[in-house]
Amino acid sequence: MNKQALAEKVQEVLGGTKVQAEQAVDVIFDSITSSLENDTDVSVAGFGIFKAKMRAARTARNPRTGEPVEVKACRVPKFQAAKALKEAVK
Repeated sequence: MNKQALAEKVQEVLGGTKVQAEQAVDVIFDSITSSLENDTDVSVAGFGIFKAKMRAARTARNPRTGEPVEVKACRVPKFQAAKALKEAVK
């Protein structure tokens, strides 16, 4: 399922136009993104928690040459699934 398919599902449930459904989906994703940029967790009950975590600096290897490469520390998005989501997927 992709973003377009999500917008179609929103339109089915809420009615309205495709443009309005796409805007609703965009608002949700933009809100999650801006919250993570501001270091705020996003918790959706029964679904999971979106967080921004720091990844430590490390030494990796170039797969072509085998040469070591230093990778800087950075913030990365993480998702922790809720128990209800885990059970539904089983």
